Amino acid sequence: MKIEQVLWADPDAAALRARQRAEIAARYRTPDSEPGTSPSEADIAAFFVAREEDGTAVGCGGLRRLEEGVGEVKRMYVAPAWRGSGIALCLLRALEDWARGQGWTSLRLETGDSQPDAVRFYTRSGYDRIPNFGVYADVESSLCFEGLLQRSPE
Repeated sequence: MKIEQVLWADPDAAALRARQRAEIAARYRTPDSEPGTSPSEADIAAFFVAREEDGTAVGCGGLRRLEEGVGEVKRMYVAPAWRGSGIALCLLRALEDWARGQGWTSLRLETGDSQPDAVRFYTRSGYDRIPNFGVYADVESSLCFEGLLQRSPE
């Protein structure tokens, strides 16, 4: 498996993001459950794609800068056939490494209350539940987490 930084407009990245949004829409039974401004090329600081040895794109994730030293994980996704393979953790660690390289000290993220798999993944990956932040502050179905980047990766 290979993880590479790509442009937001990369066709494989766009296809994975579309699959992620379709899965979320089906899970929440709404075409757009995301509070606030959707991520875009203009506000994503870095975007990564995970590929199998044959080049097949199987996962993705990006980072949005929130404030000095703090970023937000956006559009983290692994295709269903590759879940449980360790790809998600490799992607998350690549995002963390990139953020550390920028001098960021923490990453935050939001997931929903209908995504217990995501909650379990982030908790196991060292992220702690925090009060809902920013546009998620008053969204009851949002669950927010933060990981501090000064600790050593597991």
